[in-house]
Amino acid sequence: MITNRRREVAVAMTLIAPFVLTFVLVFLYPTIRMIELSFTNAPLIGPGEWVGLANFKRLLTDNLFYTSLKNNGYFVLLTVVPTTALALAIAMMITRLKGPLQALILALFFLPYILPVSVVTQIWAWMLDFQFGVLQPVFAFFTGKPVPVFKNPYWVMPTVATVTIWWTNGFNVLLFIAGLRNISSDYYEAAALDGATRWQLFTKVTWPQLWPVTALVLTLQLILQLKIFDQIYLLSSGGPFNSSYVLLLMVYREAFQLNHGGYASAIALVLFVLIVVVSVLQFQLLRAGGNKQ
Repeated sequence: MITNRRREVAVAMTLIAPFVLTFVLVFLYPTIRMIELSFTNAPLIGPGEWVGLANFKRLLTDNLFYTSLKNNGYFVLLTVVPTTALALAIAMMITRLKGPLQALILALFFLPYILPVSVVTQIWAWMLDFQFGVLQPVFAFFTGKPVPVFKNPYWVMPTVATVTIWWTNGFNVLLFIAGLRNISSDYYEAAALDGATRWQLFTKVTWPQLWPVTALVLTLQLILQLKIFDQIYLLSSGGPFNSSYVLLLMVYREAFQLNHGGYASAIALVLFVLIVVVSVLQFQLLRAGGNKQ
């Protein structure tokens, strides 16, 4: 028995070793190095001197940090709840379809998700181009004139949020469809026999049963949108007037343009802690809300 037990442990360790090794090399070691660098004045490559909390004290007096933090929060408000609600609505509509039509509509919604961000931003940059964009007549209809959305401080963040929702929502739709298909039809049949309306079916059956998936989607979206970088960098570069400047763009500027590796690590560490705290807090609140239903 002891020999069999040792053999099982050896097999288990062999199976998990690739994951553990990858986790240590790709995540754990870089995280430890980032924490170490945040307390130094090191450049991006090379050693530096220990400065303690100087980087974090500098961060507290950096107006660009507060601007970036505010823009991150604004972007979260523009994307997390809207994309979750939209994905749920689309998933409920798709589940009402049957056969090849359902597969076709689902593929159309999921197609943007498989595109790389460079392609997505090129498509939208072309459609929203101030001179030749095919969507500029829409802006002209409502505002009376074309709008350079990526150079307008009032339009840039809502526009990037729209691009992000269009790009990423296909995955959320799939999650909701999986959750809807996991709800037993017996609940709907019993509610229908009691004379429940469609709204009552949604609020009393679908929504409570779908709450765990909703909490998962909200948490994933919160984490992803707090890490926003690609779309901002490719579409607006943080402008105009820093109106779309976000924390990861600040990390990129300090590390790769100004060669301030220590300061960039301090900003990245603050963002890392922020994501962990906010996402865990949100997930716990959502789970507590689900238990009350």
